Amino acid sequence: MSSLLGIDNGLTVTKAVIFDADGSQLSVARRRVPQSMPHARWVERDMAGLWQATAEAIREAIALSGRPASDIKAVAATAHGDGLYLLDNDRRPLGPGILSLDSRSGEIVDRWSRSSVFAEALALTGQVPHASSPSSLLVWLREHDPERFSRTGHVFACKDWLRFCLTGTIGTDLTEASTSFTNVRTQSYVPEAMRIFGLEALFEALPPMAHSADIVGYVTADAAAMSGLAKGTPVACGLHDVTASALGIGGHEEGVVSIVAGTYSINEIVSTEPRVDPRWFCRNAIDLGRWNNMSISPASTANYDWFLDTLCRPEQDEAKRTGGSIHEMLAAEIDVALGRPSTILFHPYLFGSPYGNAASASFLGLHGWHDRGDMLKAVLEGIVFNHRTHVEALRDGFAVREVRLTGGGSRNPAFAQMFADVLNAPVIVTSTDEAAAFGAALCAGAAVGLFATPQQGARAVSETSHEYLPDAARNAAFEDRFSLYCRIAESLKPQWPEIERLARQSIEGAA
Repeated sequence: MSSLLGIDNGLTVTKAVIFDADGSQLSVARRRVPQSMPHARWVERDMAGLWQATAEAIREAIALSGRPASDIKAVAATAHGDGLYLLDNDRRPLGPGILSLDSRSGEIVDRWSRSSVFAEALALTGQVPHASSPSSLLVWLREHDPERFSRTGHVFACKDWLRFCLTGTIGTDLTEASTSFTNVRTQSYVPEAMRIFGLEALFEALPPMAHSADIVGYVTADAAAMSGLAKGTPVACGLHDVTASALGIGGHEEGVVSIVAGTYSINEIVSTEPRVDPRWFCRNAIDLGRWNNMSISPASTANYDWFLDTLCRPEQDEAKRTGGSIHEMLAAEIDVALGRPSTILFHPYLFGSPYGNAASASFLGLHGWHDRGDMLKAVLEGIVFNHRTHVEALRDGFAVREVRLTGGGSRNPAFAQMFADVLNAPVIVTSTDEAAAFGAALCAGAAVGLFATPQQGARAVSETSHEYLPDAARNAAFEDRFSLYCRIAESLKPQWPEIERLARQSIEGAA
């Protein structure tokens, strides 16, 4: 028998998922990874703790699979992209990992937006920097923590740290390498990209690139002792979780918009030539000669999770006590709200937005007769509206023949139907529960010859799917609401910096 291990590290949970060679899921184990927010806009976590939690999840997944560790033929990891995980020259963690929800470098990005940096970066690298990009975070460290910056030996993404913990090898893949410092046309690192940001001194700290399905090392004795994996198990290079999710639902193909409704609003499409536009990141796809065009913002289901944590605490506690589902407990409230009209509009900008760092979330049209269900409906609608903002940008630039949806929200039929109605397009949801982990496992399988390529593996593995068709009447209603949603966001653009100024005034007054 043959099985594959896909590791998927998100922003709050690390998962180990074991798949049979036919794509069926054998087991999954999860561990929460605590976040630290020591200051406003900082979101960090302990790197050693992340590996410990991942190793525990791997050990549990092996036990749950009912098969010996030796049955696992290969391993690959995926994880949240962007952010920053640093090693010093002795290959030890250099401070905590910085997550892609971190926005401490927002003022630096704002400064760049008023200079030539944005235009230069877009032309050369295919994207403008944002608050959690490696470029802006490294500059923040240079300006605010120069001692740590000076000790930087290796610049990693999250999944590269997990690969290092498994194998002891340094490196990254094509998809992750293109977050800040590659030439969008040659798809390779260039010193000029570092020069744009004043980071020339760190060019040698960038990790060497390999294909996502290349074997880049083998499980070490130490990693085997911690995780329960067999020593010497091949480890493939892995990939950015955005790309892994699209691959896992069969959507890493030309003409397919893959939507990931997770912490981030991810919307992506593959092209055979680089097409640069400030509305999306033009990054490397899995293969050279292919590009993954990503229109994204940290403004998706993290807003829903915040609502649950903040305004549904009794239900959250009850779900934990009984082992039930908070989503099922609230489904009736949401269903009732979906069946009645509402004036509430929600802009889902709690952690970021397509409008830059200053934007903030808001409920508008809220009245005393509205209840929690009405607010939950507005949160879900606002999330889908934000995805539509990104999807419309991609429709402007690329021919779209199909829309696929994954992420935690895709398992809710009402939410998936809302996507179809708002986008006015059929939306396909596959039965793959752990799409990103499956995408990593497909790379692992291709690395040891079980599949010719990761994409062919995705095509060969049969997955059931459900197609949600748009309803004309609901689409018409959403069109009116989306138009107003957009107009309000545009009108708030000059006000958001003023709102942020109020907070600074309060802090200065208290001091």
